Parts: sequence; structure tokens; C-alpha cells
Amino acid sequence: MNNCYHCGQAVAENIDLTARVFGEERRMCCVGCQAVTNAIVQSGSESFYQYRSDTNTTPDFTLDNLPATVRQELTLFDNPDVLGDIATARGEQFETVLIIDGITCAACGWLIEKQLMRFEGVKAVQLNLSQHKLYITWQQDVTALSDIISRIYSLGFKAQPYTPDAAQQQLQAEQKKAIQRLVLAALGTMQAMMFAVPLYADDWAGIFIKFETYFRFAGLAITTPVILYSARPFFTAFIRDLKTRHLTMDVPVSIAIGGAYLASVYSTFTHGEEVYFDSVCMFTFFLLVGRFLETRARLRNGEAGNELHNLMPRACVKILDNGDEALLPINQINIGDCIRIVPGSTIAADGIIVNGSSSIDESIITGEFIPLHKQVNDTVIAGSLNVENPIDIRVTAMGKDTQISTIMSLLDRAAQDKPKIAQLADTLAQYFVAGVLIMSVIVFTTWYFIDSDRAFWITLSVLVATCPCALSLATPTALTAATTALRRNGVLITRGHVLETLRKSRRIIFDKTGTLTLGQLTIEETIIVSEVNTNPLQIAASLEHFSQHPIAHAFQYEPILKASGIHNHAGEGLSGIINNIEYKIGIASFVSNEHINAIAPDKRHWVALADNKQVLAWFLLSDEIRPNAKNTISALSQLTLECELLSGDQSTHVSHVANTLGINKYHGGVSPQGKLDYLAKQDPNDVSIMVGDGINDVPVLAQAPVSIAIGSASDLAKTHADVILVNNQLTRLPQLIKQAHKTARIIKQNLAWALLYNSSVLPLAALGLLPPYLAAIGMSASSLVVVFNALRLNKLPK
Repeated sequence: MNNCYHCGQAVAENIDLTARVFGEERRMCCVGCQAVTNAIVQSGSESFYQYRSDTNTTPDFTLDNLPATVRQELTLFDNPDVLGDIATARGEQFETVLIIDGITCAACGWLIEKQLMRFEGVKAVQLNLSQHKLYITWQQDVTALSDIISRIYSLGFKAQPYTPDAAQQQLQAEQKKAIQRLVLAALGTMQAMMFAVPLYADDWAGIFIKFETYFRFAGLAITTPVILYSARPFFTAFIRDLKTRHLTMDVPVSIAIGGAYLASVYSTFTHGEEVYFDSVCMFTFFLLVGRFLETRARLRNGEAGNELHNLMPRACVKILDNGDEALLPINQINIGDCIRIVPGSTIAADGIIVNGSSSIDESIITGEFIPLHKQVNDTVIAGSLNVENPIDIRVTAMGKDTQISTIMSLLDRAAQDKPKIAQLADTLAQYFVAGVLIMSVIVFTTWYFIDSDRAFWITLSVLVATCPCALSLATPTALTAATTALRRNGVLITRGHVLETLRKSRRIIFDKTGTLTLGQLTIEETIIVSEVNTNPLQIAASLEHFSQHPIAHAFQYEPILKASGIHNHAGEGLSGIINNIEYKIGIASFVSNEHINAIAPDKRHWVALADNKQVLAWFLLSDEIRPNAKNTISALSQLTLECELLSGDQSTHVSHVANTLGINKYHGGVSPQGKLDYLAKQDPNDVSIMVGDGINDVPVLAQAPVSIAIGSASDLAKTHADVILVNNQLTRLPQLIKQAHKTARIIKQNLAWALLYNSSVLPLAALGLLPPYLAAIGMSASSLVVVFNALRLNKLPK
């Protein structure tokens, strides 16, 4: 594993990115570094790499002391070529995602959002606290991206354009540092405890009294590295908070650690009564345990989110015009090219199979673990796995236009939204920190007059015990676990409010065609009227073979007969000649003539096949109901949801589907405007869920409090939906509702636990009944309770 030539970070083995500098190919860790390097070289500033004193790692600095190399790099983000690689243009506005380093709690996110929104050109700022990803929408001609990132640096944080690999590398670097700090704090705790025990023994320690000064200085020597390295993140955040005049949980933590250390140092040199070097190390250790687990959870969530990105191969086999094969980088493949996918390989692009058949594993995208059989003319999705046989596909979408990229962009959109309960927790944590500081002043003042020797240590316990770590972790950990579990099972949440709103829902409204049904006409029943030598279905299939009408797909028969004189009669049917006999297939009035009076068996959708003399057969066409649709409706009804059917279809098939599935309330022949009007008439307290798939459903999907689109829906419908059933399985709907209720319960449990713990431990600490080291253990334990309780959402309800 080599280091990135631009930033000096380690380059993962699966990354194959380079940039040409001084005539040589240099390895890059991510596309961000590659874009910046290419821009530097193309602008004639290649000497930047020749004269820099070190690699362009980002040290701890603020805007006032930015190194010239970093200033130059930030300016390059305004280069149109670089900006095009890291941001998406939306008219006059740009959208990008930054990965932020140095965030410790919800208050940090609040600070960044509020500061950046002060810029005139910034339209929207949203921080994902669990992933440390910052989503920004701004006008580049009003406020440059370099100014935005510079402002983030001035607040004491570090920022860089987000790429999956760069984000994972940053998380892994954080994890490595966290382990190092944790190990040092653990060793320091053990060694400091070893020298503290003789001091606690006091008068009955005998010979140990002679070595009291030695034990104290030994504890000082052991604790100082813990303070300087292990506890450094707390003090860095504390200084940042002082500069920005903003409270985070690092303020009471830093006061507690720093105060205990300085008091112990003072006591060591002045021969005071007490030193608490062991408590300082122990407190730091337990705090870091909580931070380590939080970082580890973010790393695992990041790995889960980037799993889709990492599926994509970097090269594939292209079939050339002369039939030869060539292994080319994926960025050299264009739409319309034909590529070959061998067994065991990941499909590199969305496409249509033009040769061969195989089983395709789409589990990573749809959540379905059984491979699907695909053959010529079937579509395949980028990121899925070819299991059995080689296939050739014609590329229909690449890069950002593939379904997998659409899924990731929708996931990012969901991550930007904060539910009201998450916003409440963030606000509550800020006020809680202020309350803790005020209470600490009161406790110190009170105990100073009661017992001045104990005042400091009791105040220290108050600061430690009431640190609102659990309060800040209560909501984001639960939401992240819940949405990750749903995504793994083919339910993609694209809006942050979904889980909160679903638990309030009392009504779910379904579209029919393509939602409750498969959207594909099939022959439900055949009535043979006149016996002929040839199978009527074979005659009908031979005529419909030449038609592109959706009805034609219902007639499948092999082999087809040779037909001539095929004529399409719009809205009526087809006519043609087979074996010198003219046939007609279509509605009753179309096949009727002076010899034939065709009357359909009933009002359902019957199609007649006739020759010049008689009706040969009637075919009943219907849209097949989705598998498990009836079980889904039954399960939703048991969850006290009122199921309704709202369809644009004017046929009797609407009532047939409703009666089959057990839906009592249904309406047919409803226009898109009619669906909007119907939704508007419903009681807003009974939050409605709308499930649809077609373009005609887009207006009502956009208007509904919660909208759900089937995975096979139109792209426009999926874009306006809050939830997408990627695997087309309606059975996931009851699980989604149950998961929403379970998530709400766990969030309430987490918040209740955090508030109960902090409110109950405060009196104990204020009364001097809780020593600092027990306060540190309790605070870390409360955070772990919240995290482990949230992890219960990793599995969906049955």
C-alpha cells in the first residue's frame, strides 16, 4: 500500500487512480485528489509539488494561519473543471457533499450549519451527524466554495469533498487514532492506579509514606502523556467552542479533565493533601471508550453505505465491431456499446441482454437473495452479479445515470433531512450543557462554604456525570440503524421524515395498475366457440406478434404461423391473413359483420378471434395481481390501517381486484387531479400513505404526507417518492410500518433513559456521593445503553 502523492494518505489496494506529474504517473487516493492534481498541472503550477516542504496533509489550524499550500488548494476548488467533478450544477446553484473531521456532538453540527448559512450565496446546509457528511447548496458566483470550506476551517474543523473512498479512509484514520488514544489511556490508567493505591493506603501503609512524593511524581509523569495525546480531542474542541462562543459537551468534559489534572499538579508541587492522577486517566479512558464505539459505528455504517459504490468494477470486456474483445477501463465505455459479463463478475452498467442467458444475483440492490433468471431482451442492473453463464449486454446507462447511482443519490437526500424529534434532541442537548455549567457553579459555591476541600472534586463529578453524550446519540443512532436494516431488505427511504410520519398513519391508498397488479396483461380465461384445425391461441399469437400494443404481450405461443397483410385498426384490433384465411382479433364490434354478431360473455375485458364466418374464441384479459398482495392487505388491516384503492382504470377490473384483495373502499376512473382532490378531502390527522408507480401518480405522490413507489415504477415517480420498494415486494410494507413504530419506541426509550440518568445522577454527584471515576463510568455506560438499544433496529420485525 503506497501513499497518495497529493495528500500523503494511504492508498487502498483496490484503488487504481493516478495523475501525471513531472512526466510520471503518481498514485492518488481518491478522485478529489486526482482532480486537484490535474488542475494544478494543467494550470502551469506543477512547481507546487517541487517546492512544497511536506505532503499536503491537513494540520490543526484555523483560517488565520492557513499554510500557503492549503490556501492554494482551496482556491483550486473554484476551478470550473474541479468544481464539475466534485459538485452538481442545478441551474445557477451548485450542490456538493463535504466530509467533516473534528465533530464530537450535535452542537458541533448546529454550529457549522448556522455559521455557513450566514453566507449570502448559501441556500441550504445540512449535516448528517452519524456520517459527518455536510450537504451544501450554494451560488458559486455569489460565494465561492473555497470561502465556504475556509469558514469551516476557521471554526476548527476540517473539510474535504466527499468521495466514498476518501470518506472511508478518513473514518479508518479516525479509528486508528482512536485506538491509539484508547490504548495509551488504558495503560496510563493501570499504571496511575498502581502508584495511587499506596497513597490511598495513607497512615496504615507503613513504609509507603516515605515514597509519597515519588508516587505523586510518577503519577504525574504517567498522566501527562494521557492528557497531551489521549485527551487532546476534548481540549481542541474546548478551545474551538470558546472561540465560537458555542457550547458543546466537550466544554464540561474538558473543564473536568483539565481541572482535575491541574489541581493534582498543584497538589504535587505544594505537597497538598490529594492528587487524582488515576481518576484523570480513568475518566479519559472511559470517555474515549464511548467515542471509540461511536466512531466504530460510523465506520460500519459508512462501509454499508459505500458497499453499493464499491460494487462497481473498474474495467470490463468490450466487444468490438469486428467481434474481438478488449479489456477497457469503465470510463471508456459508452452508451450503446456491447460488453461481455463472464460468470462471477459484477455487471458494470445498466443494459439489455443481447446474447445468452444466466441467473443474476441482485440481492445487494433489491434485498432478494434468490438469483433471477435473465434472458435476451431482459434488463440487468449495474452492481448485480452474473452467476452462471456469460452474457452480452447492450449498455443503456452509465455512471451517475445507473439505477445504483440513483439509489445512492436518494440515500444522500434522505440523510440530509432531520426529523423533528432529532432536531428536538439537538436543541435539548445544547440547553442541557448550559444547565450543567450553571449547576456546577452553584454546586461549587455551595460546597466551598460547607467543605472547601471537597468542593472541587464534587463539582468535577457533576460535570462528568451529567455530560449529555447519551442524549446526543439517542436519535441519530436509532435512525441510522433502522434505515440501514430497511435498505438491506430492499426498502429505500429517501426522506428523513418517513419513519416519524408513518407511525401516525391511519390510511394507505393504493394505485391499481403496476402497484397491486403486475402491470402486464395475461390471458385469464379462454372460451373456444368453434372448433378448428389450428389452435386459436396460436392464430391469435401469430397476429399479435407484429403489434407493439400492451395487449399483444399477453399472447405467447411457439411456433408462430406465417402471417401477411397485417393491419392495425386503432382502438379496435388487428386483421391479417394466415394460410389464405383472413382473421380478426379485437373487441366485439370490430369482429362483427353481416355473418357474425359477436357478444362478449360479460362486461369484463374480452377479446374475440374470428374468421369471415364465425367467432372462433374469446380471450379474457386481466392484469395479474401481484404475489402476496392479498396477504399484504390483510397484514396492513391488522395494523389498523384503512386500505383503499384509487385507480384511473375505468373497467370492471377495479372492483374485481378490490374484492379479490379484500379492499372495501375503491374508486375507478379517477384522473390525476381527481386523486389530488381526493387526498385533500381526507382528515389531515389521519395521515395518508400513497402507493403508486406511474407518471399519472406523480402529482399525488408529491402531495401525499408519505409516498411509496414500487421499484419498477417510472423514474419520475421514484424521484418524487419518500420510500421505494426496490425489490417490488409489497410484503415489505407491513414491515416498514412496524419498523417505524419500533424506531419511535426506541428513540423515546433512548431519550427517556438519557434524561432519567442525567436527572437521577445529578443529585448524587451534587451531594458528594459519587466520586469522579464512578461518574465517568456511569456516563460512558449510559451512552453504551443508548447505542446497544438502537442496534436492536438492525433486524426488521417479522
